[in-house]
Amino acid sequence: MQAALVDGILESLRIGVGFLWTAAWAIIMGLMVTSLVQVYVSKERMAQVLGDDDLGGLTKATVFGAASSGCSFGAVAIGKGLFKKGAHAVNVLAFMFASTNLIVELGLMILILLGWEFLVAELLGGVILIAVMALLVHLTLPENLFDEIRQELNHRDQEHGVTEDPTCGMEGKAEYSLTTDGGETLKFCSEGCMETYQQEAASSGGWRDELMSWGGWYKVGNQYRKEWSMIWKDVIAGFLISGFVIVFVPQWVWNALFLQGEGLLVSAENAIMGVAIAVLSFVGSMGNVPFAVALWGGGISFAGVIAFVYADLITVPVLNVYRKYYGWKVMLYILGIFFVTMAFTGFLMEELFNALGIVPNLAGGQTASEQTYFEVNYTFYLNVIAFALSGFLLYIYRRGLGAPGQYRDPVCGMRTDESGPSITHDGETYYFCSKRCKRSFEEEPAEFAHQHPEVAGAGSSQSHEHH
Repeated sequence: MQAALVDGILESLRIGVGFLWTAAWAIIMGLMVTSLVQVYVSKERMAQVLGDDDLGGLTKATVFGAASSGCSFGAVAIGKGLFKKGAHAVNVLAFMFASTNLIVELGLMILILLGWEFLVAELLGGVILIAVMALLVHLTLPENLFDEIRQELNHRDQEHGVTEDPTCGMEGKAEYSLTTDGGETLKFCSEGCMETYQQEAASSGGWRDELMSWGGWYKVGNQYRKEWSMIWKDVIAGFLISGFVIVFVPQWVWNALFLQGEGLLVSAENAIMGVAIAVLSFVGSMGNVPFAVALWGGGISFAGVIAFVYADLITVPVLNVYRKYYGWKVMLYILGIFFVTMAFTGFLMEELFNALGIVPNLAGGQTASEQTYFEVNYTFYLNVIAFALSGFLLYIYRRGLGAPGQYRDPVCGMRTDESGPSITHDGETYYFCSKRCKRSFEEEPAEFAHQHPEVAGAGSSQSHEHH
């Protein structure tokens, strides 16, 4: 019994890590594309028109969301900021869905782990879902309710001194603040977002010029690091959980939860159950894709699996964020609208794909337990290239190549200036990017004091902090 349990755990880890290895290059390449878009595609002008209650506003919200990818929590936080500034409720919901579902890295991972049919269903279904959601909101919600919630939200945040990070839309903190030339005080959620804002304010020239400089690539490296910081927990959790679900959840559980066979009733029930499991799974962002592989391997229908993939914006932790932001009434309303639209769209995709004869054959191909994941094949070479590019961006960021600031934090290597925390040791003054790095230096000064504090050839003293 004990040996069987150990074997099961090892097999679960093999499958989970194998899935991660298979999709690693796609995740990395997708995040690189996303980072380039985030840095070099201007989003301010699109943000200004998200208050338009028309097809144009909805379309721009979808495009804006697809170009602003991130985790579920980040999407909700940015959506709150847009809503407070006057964006229409429908456009905010469309933005949130697009920023977590219609993104490059997710599409690549779906293509690799589930197949092109699921990718088409994700993209086409995403557009349909946004259209259905918009129609339902217009039909069911009085406009003045969201106006009242917006006023209440602004009033509550003003009372508590809450300000949005102008970079990401999340709640700003007093410890990460700066004063602009115009005398306005801005607050940021982290040093990384404050740095991004300062880079954008100080940048000059077009994107071609930027990409030909270390400073431009430094911005991309910083954004790439931020993208990873938002999703890595969900990604790792999703892959590991999928391995354990595949090995330890018996087939009778899936048979009990999901109706078997064919027909409209089966498709509808599977789609509804797929969304319900997503709500309770606690796995969001891209972490739900490997979980969807486990469902597909358990014999769940196409409708159930694709509906599950749609539903990362209504997991229990995300619903709790809605409650904190907007209250119980709006949280339950968002849950109802998203649940209905996601289940309906999943059902619609299966019926459409059945009519076209392109629903993938579950019986074809190897199961997750039968597959060999670690081989010298195209996946190996693509991963080597992806890891090399990832290392290149992280090296640029860690070394601070092209970053403003004349001093280097001796603990983490970040570029900083005189505005940050500092300490004098053995007659030498060291500057730090954060209080955390300063504490590390104070605990072990001999370990870091050999680093020269001033960057060779640095002539700038602009205020930057790094995370």
